[in-house]
Amino acid sequence: MVKPSKSDLLRESRDYILITFGLICYAIGWSAFLLPYQITTGGVTGISAIIYYSTGVPIQYSYFIINAILMTAAIKILGPKFSIKTTYAIFSLTFLLWLFQQLIGNTLILGPGQDFMACVIGASLCGIGLGVVFINNGSTGGTDIIAAVVNKYRDVTFGRMILYCDVVIISSCYFVFNDWRRVVFGFVTLVVISYVLDLIVNSARQSVQFLIFSKEYQNIADRIIADTHRGVTVLNGTGWYSKNDVKVLVVMAKKSQSVQIFRLVKDIDPNAFISQSSVIGVYGEGFDRIK
Repeated sequence: MVKPSKSDLLRESRDYILITFGLICYAIGWSAFLLPYQITTGGVTGISAIIYYSTGVPIQYSYFIINAILMTAAIKILGPKFSIKTTYAIFSLTFLLWLFQQLIGNTLILGPGQDFMACVIGASLCGIGLGVVFINNGSTGGTDIIAAVVNKYRDVTFGRMILYCDVVIISSCYFVFNDWRRVVFGFVTLVVISYVLDLIVNSARQSVQFLIFSKEYQNIADRIIADTHRGVTVLNGTGWYSKNDVKVLVVMAKKSQSVQIFRLVKDIDPNAFISQSSVIGVYGEGFDRIK
């Protein structure tokens, strides 16, 4: 077993700190703005909110039970590192939802009659929280797990996949309140969360091209293929100033994989020269189909 380096430990620590920050944003959005105004949305948290509105069972209990079942089923697909961080997020969010509900209770922070503002502010906080969690290789569980699995194999954004999964959940709140107004608020909340999430994660069908110049091009190419499952093309070049022959790696990847590629190049050759550029469209295996 390879002993993790100091940089690996620092990187993992940073991920967990940022995941915790994202979970705090998410828990505040739910506890301070959505639950007191009886607004629901999709995902396991939405299901748990509907259970809470109809039975009074605290949201954190049903959230934890449902996610425990989903995690058991999905752990093989998502991989051990992702699953560990997701398990951490589930336990942490269960605690944070309980904590902020104890601190805030059913207080209407914005005052009575401010349902729409609570909907927008709460959804924005939830979207920011989810985005921060996702870009640090974590998940809050539930339909996030489903979205992460689909995004791994298909070119579908996190926000869009969550939107598809959650329409039925939001519609079902009508049977609790018998009020279409609550359903509309739920859909507004879902759209805002999905939009903010995509802004944070930067995965809205955007691809990037890397040009990597390094003497360690072979090791870098092998790592990119093994870790990101992206193809690498090696070009022959000449540095016109030095007149030396150089190898240039060309990599097409998802924008959400940019951080991972930068990290692995830095680990192998901190002095590598890297150029990253956005591309309008990439078509072929692993990307969009040619239309």
